[in-house]
Amino acid sequence: MVPNENHQYTGIIRLLQYFRWTWVGLFAVDDNSGECFLKTLEPLFSKNGICSAFTKRIPQQVHMDNIEKILDIITIIYASLRDKQARTVICYGESLTISWLKTVKFFQDYGKKGNYSIGKVWILTPQIDYISTGLQRNWDFQLFQGAISFAIHSRELLEFEEFIQSIKSSRSQADGFFKDFWEQAFDCFFPDPKFPMHVSDACSGEEKMDSLTTGLFEMHMTGHSYSIYNAVYALAHALHAMYSSRSKERAIGCGKVDELQSLHSWQVDPFLHGVSFNNSAGETMSFDDKGKLRGGFDIMNLVTFPNKSFQRVNIGRVDLSDLEGEEFIINEDLILWHRDFNQVLPLSVCNEHCLPGYQKKRKAREKFCCYDCAPCPEGKISNQTDVDDCFQCPEDQYQNRERDACIPKVIAFLSYEEPLGICLATVSVSFSLITALVLIIFIRHKHTPIVKANNRDLTYTLLASLLLCFLSPLLFLGQPGKVTCLLRQPTFSIVFSVAVSCVLAKTITVVVAFMATKPGSSMRKWVGKRLSTSIVISCSLIQASTCTMWLINSPPFPNFDMHSITGEIIVQCKEGSVTLFYCVLGYMGLLGIMSFIVAFLARKLPDSFNEAKFITFSMLAFCSVWVSFVPTYLSSRGKAMVAVEIFSILASSAGLLGCIFSPKCYIILLRPELNNKESLIRRKH
Repeated sequence: MVPNENHQYTGIIRLLQYFRWTWVGLFAVDDNSGECFLKTLEPLFSKNGICSAFTKRIPQQVHMDNIEKILDIITIIYASLRDKQARTVICYGESLTISWLKTVKFFQDYGKKGNYSIGKVWILTPQIDYISTGLQRNWDFQLFQGAISFAIHSRELLEFEEFIQSIKSSRSQADGFFKDFWEQAFDCFFPDPKFPMHVSDACSGEEKMDSLTTGLFEMHMTGHSYSIYNAVYALAHALHAMYSSRSKERAIGCGKVDELQSLHSWQVDPFLHGVSFNNSAGETMSFDDKGKLRGGFDIMNLVTFPNKSFQRVNIGRVDLSDLEGEEFIINEDLILWHRDFNQVLPLSVCNEHCLPGYQKKRKAREKFCCYDCAPCPEGKISNQTDVDDCFQCPEDQYQNRERDACIPKVIAFLSYEEPLGICLATVSVSFSLITALVLIIFIRHKHTPIVKANNRDLTYTLLASLLLCFLSPLLFLGQPGKVTCLLRQPTFSIVFSVAVSCVLAKTITVVVAFMATKPGSSMRKWVGKRLSTSIVISCSLIQASTCTMWLINSPPFPNFDMHSITGEIIVQCKEGSVTLFYCVLGYMGLLGIMSFIVAFLARKLPDSFNEAKFITFSMLAFCSVWVSFVPTYLSSRGKAMVAVEIFSILASSAGLLGCIFSPKCYIILLRPELNNKESLIRRKH
């Protein structure tokens, strides 16, 4: 009476998965049952990510006269045991399989100084039992120290141990089986009564069963004994049920014994399937629909001792009929591993585990359990060992340096609190104050010749627009919002267009004024404020119309750029319509080029306080800044992109302010003697 054999396959797989042993050796007895075991287990290995490091067959029996074959088998088995990677070995067979493995160890250690330890985790199937007979009775079980075995479930029966101790040598002499057992267990023999002789190793009759080590005989109820005990009772209950059913149809007389002797197994089988009883240990015994005993297997740990004995310790259970989550139970803390492992969980893998931050990379022409460890690609992580593929971090996170965790990205924008933001804001405000100061100076000296000579109203407009140009970078600082994104580019574009339009109007005014001095010139009707006002208004309206169309059709909006810079979420303003954005910039560039050309042509005109030279330099600086702006802006990301645009605004505005107004302020403040009509007339001639 044994449980369903499928339980042991499930138990083996679950055990290997629990301890993450993926590279294991296989020993199986060389017969049909061993072949069936391998054919069932190896597909389960592949399905569950486990590989067999080697598969060796252990012969069921070998004739002792074939020494050469025995030594070859021993050498092959021992070579497999020396595999340092496969520290876990599964062994399927019978009691003689243990004898074979102990023989291998004995032959390889023979003649060597000290015992060479083979530290393995043995996983043994329920069919195997630990025995030491004949020459092996004095060999220890250290090879199997810490072994984990699946055993048929058993319980201690009342008075079983007393029954074992009551067995005497007199009974052994009367029973052939007991006689052989007694002689092997106590290493003695019973003399033949027909040939009386005195020998020193004759059985005395005083031997006691409890003096034997567990390697020779186990005093407690083993799984095999418990199974036989229950089988006898199950058969008795089946026979009782069968005859009870027949007694209802007819009376059973003295022919009952003869009928029992002529009974066939197929007649008992239907009654055996329906048997259910409680044994003397208090457990219920019954069969499932397939005639298999209900229940599972115990998981035992072998603890060995120097006196060649051992103890089985129950560390768990496997039973597929139990509730979900309780089919496989193991208590790892109770396990005593082989002494070579120093109570550290043994590893049984083809190669070291891939740590977090790495992923598996298959080795060519090797089993899938053997792999290299490759670092996770850029942007991906692994936070567990032995992952097949690293996974991508969420958009708002990025990989750390070790690539084993995702870190939240920092929200990045050019703020007032950081050094660059403080610096740009300070420069912006400073130039604004300087421009305001220049405007105040010009207003206070509005009646002086140098102010009146260059179109006073146009100068005020230019200074006011430059003041706003210097203040417009403040819209670019701080976290972009819906309002600031709508205002920043159009405001800067319109204000800057007004400033450049004023410069263009100044240059054209100079040219027209010079041409009007020629006799009979028709240009005299254009001289005056009307021309400059028309130029400023018309040029500014064109830019304002473009910006209005931009805001209506595809306005700028706040956007989160997750990918441009690792570790940052760039909060920026998207232009909306890129075409209209570059149209706005292109129009400012067109005004600047026109102003530069006209100023360059008018630089040598003999007009008093001619600004053409200064305007030429200012527009040269303006064009240089904005020509270099385009490639720099396109190649920048995040804060740098905003900083580039702010710098271009400040630099070009400062160029206009410095080149056009610094000479006039010099005269007004430091050389007032030159700011009079006489100097004006003298310079004119």
